[in-house]
Amino acid sequence: MLENKVAYITGGTKGIGFGIAKILLENDISVAFSGRKKEDVEKAEKDLKQYSQHVIGVVSDVKILGNEEEAVKKTVEKFGRLDFVIANAGLGIFKPVDELSAEEWNDMIETNLTGVFYTLKASVEELKKSEGYYITVSSLAGANFFEKGTGYNASKFGVVGFTQAAMIDLRKYNIKSTVIMPGSVATNFNGNVPSEKDEWKIQPEDMGNLILDILRMNPRVLPSKIEFRASQPGK
Repeated sequence: MLENKVAYITGGTKGIGFGIAKILLENDISVAFSGRKKEDVEKAEKDLKQYSQHVIGVVSDVKILGNEEEAVKKTVEKFGRLDFVIANAGLGIFKPVDELSAEEWNDMIETNLTGVFYTLKASVEELKKSEGYYITVSSLAGANFFEKGTGYNASKFGVVGFTQAAMIDLRKYNIKSTVIMPGSVATNFNGNVPSEKDEWKIQPEDMGNLILDILRMNPRVLPSKIEFRASQPGK
């Protein structure tokens, strides 16, 4: 069912995006992934090739529509098609609202929210051809607000609303859309260095397996919004 399919993942050089790429590659899906820094993209591509040679890394900043258009173009040139798009790239800056700068606010909104729009805008015509799947990675912060989270909450609430509305727009083309809202994930997000203390958290490969399960579902069903959390809170 998933053989010869092609996925494009934003923010794929580490963390959740890398974990998703690993699982998809292990299950015979060709993968293109992006990152902002050339050296990070090159390292991740080398690391991912231990799972499959059907992988390509591209340099793209999701805040720039032209970058995403070029990334999609390179994906199709390499693999001939595009079936699955996973808009994962994200940024978190956590400060009280009176201390959050306009630059920090804009950086989060442009990366986390405008970025998912640009990724879809760049890929939607290819998804129409393949009757593909568009998946966004939001957060439980897209439903639960918290102290020092104004910019991050705003962007992730926005991703949930955007994806749900896009789902209605796109289903007439037989394109499916799902927003995933993970809780605590063991990644390098916000300066964290994963270690044994993070074993209770969702692991990047867990996110990959969730997406694999979504893609394998019968086409008649659509899990349009998924909250995904650790089964037990950390101690």
